[in-house]
Amino acid sequence: MVFRKLPGVSASGMGLRLSQKFVFLLFLSGLVTLCFGALFFLPDSVRLKRIFLSKTDTQPVTVGSGSENDAREHLKRPKEQEHGPRGMTPAKGETNSSKLKSLSRKPPVSHEATEERLAGGKAQEDLTLPRSRTDPSGSEKATTPDRGANSDTFSYQKFKSCLLKAPLGRDNGKPSDPKTNERREKVKEMMKFAWDNYKRYAWGKNELRPLTRNGHIGNMFGGLRGASIIDSLDTLYVMGLMEEYNDAKEWVQTSLDLNSNGEASLFEVNIRYVGGLLSAYYLTGEELFKSKALELGEKLLPAFNTPTGIPRGVINLGSSGTSWSWGWASAGSSILAEFGTLHLEFVHLSELSNNAIYKEKVMNIRKLLNKIEKPHGLYPNFLSPVSGNWVQHHVSIGGLGDSFYEYLIKSFLMSDKTDDDAKKMYYGALEAIEANLVQKSAGGLTYLAEWRGGILDHKMGHLACFSGGMIGIGADDGAPEKRQHYLDLAAEITHTCHESYTRSATKLGPEAFRFDAGAEATATRLSDRYYILRPEVIESYMYMWRLTHDPKYREWGWEAVEALEQHCRAESGFSGIRDVYTTTVSHDNMQQSFFLSETLKYLYLLFSDDDLLPLEDWVFNTEAHPLPIVRKNCLQDEATQDKTVSE
Repeated sequence: MVFRKLPGVSASGMGLRLSQKFVFLLFLSGLVTLCFGALFFLPDSVRLKRIFLSKTDTQPVTVGSGSENDAREHLKRPKEQEHGPRGMTPAKGETNSSKLKSLSRKPPVSHEATEERLAGGKAQEDLTLPRSRTDPSGSEKATTPDRGANSDTFSYQKFKSCLLKAPLGRDNGKPSDPKTNERREKVKEMMKFAWDNYKRYAWGKNELRPLTRNGHIGNMFGGLRGASIIDSLDTLYVMGLMEEYNDAKEWVQTSLDLNSNGEASLFEVNIRYVGGLLSAYYLTGEELFKSKALELGEKLLPAFNTPTGIPRGVINLGSSGTSWSWGWASAGSSILAEFGTLHLEFVHLSELSNNAIYKEKVMNIRKLLNKIEKPHGLYPNFLSPVSGNWVQHHVSIGGLGDSFYEYLIKSFLMSDKTDDDAKKMYYGALEAIEANLVQKSAGGLTYLAEWRGGILDHKMGHLACFSGGMIGIGADDGAPEKRQHYLDLAAEITHTCHESYTRSATKLGPEAFRFDAGAEATATRLSDRYYILRPEVIESYMYMWRLTHDPKYREWGWEAVEALEQHCRAESGFSGIRDVYTTTVSHDNMQQSFFLSETLKYLYLLFSDDDLLPLEDWVFNTEAHPLPIVRKNCLQDEATQDKTVSE
């Protein structure tokens, strides 16, 4: 290094004088101290701090390693109710102050997980991904030369012309039977009541607390707000509540801020926000929803920056784009129901953006799952995003696993039945499930047990009750000789889930019910007795009605409406309850956003004609947001489609 000679200072062959050296070294040490102080204390240095301070998971994880507590099965809920999906609401919504955590078709996040993240969390083994063929720079941003022409390559009018039926039917799905229509109008009134109270007391927050009449934000969405608004857009539109829909649209236009720097659940943001915005766009043609969905989808891409391409469950939505695994997940693993519940939305992000990167990410997940060995053909719930190996041998069709299987069959259906890989994976998984998990109780009830390394746990969660509808909608596309078998299996599982409702004092089902020690479809643990407005049982009623038109499914749905009105309707909204086995109701003070998106929508569809969001044209994501079937040459102009697919 050359230093300019200072005036009046002589130099010898030995260089600077001792006193000058001391001053220079003092200056240099001060500069170094200043730099490191900035690194560790300035607010924008979070990503660098994680690189230097956090541990790394570079050791390969072998199948079967890790703790067998399955994150304590998420049986205990945190003090404050979080959102969960049939995924993480915390998995679909966490519950109340009972300190019990629920597991949703969307796994929950615990306070312990939050504390671990705040303390530094897991380091990112690799902050870069192999370069995408569609992005030569290696950047995870969805920028291609074609991006500026998005509005030219996607034709909404062309999309609408490819639908086999009008989305809202001939008369908005109004049934000709007066009794059925009266019941449908009741469901619509319930939606309006829930929405009006949300707007009055919690506008812009994520959910309504109906007892205390205030809003709940939670930590599942990384600073994003308005989860109930986004989740309600398509429900309001389909029900014809246009004043309420327009209020929601205006909020999205003026107040939905996607420039969040918080730490969010990849799964929850995808199924609720991305799914809700995509659905609203396809139903209405409002470009606002499309642009917001694409902007948010781009923010999720860095979660895939792992050695295997399996995304981690938590992502910072800000400029850092860092991601990590949930603190409660075994050995820093990713959750099957989370990384396996991205395909529907990401395929549509590629269609709308004319950028293949989204589809490439989810197809890479498929490739890895097809390569690794599956015990008895089953998919365990925990997978290391570093080694690509399973962590633990716990298999569940309920929480932690559920919507992975749902998205396999729905990916096949959404592809206009051209996605043979999804079809093969789904029916292979269903075969393994039948061979290992499907059980018959002493009382003749068919249920899905959980599998723990070869040992069956004779428990079925409310979240697993979606599987009746799932098996039903896939009945036509397996081996022809098994069609009736699958329909019968779907009906039997749906019947079992209905029994879990009828055997409670409130006629609402518990979070989990058992089939051992003399129990039959009843919760035997206090921690399983709650109900948080979940939709899965009603979802199966809706599908089974459309597949069979057996009137019992509408009767069962009406029983649920009456139970919701009697036990969950509060003065200022709907609330979950802590114990379904007592009529002395104790509310949990939470109106989950999925109640508006799923529970009430499925009830409304159950009492509507089949041409309202017909299954020939639409599939529902795991948050009940309808997405259209992708037909060849129907979403993009034929001339631009070649650019979308990377060879």
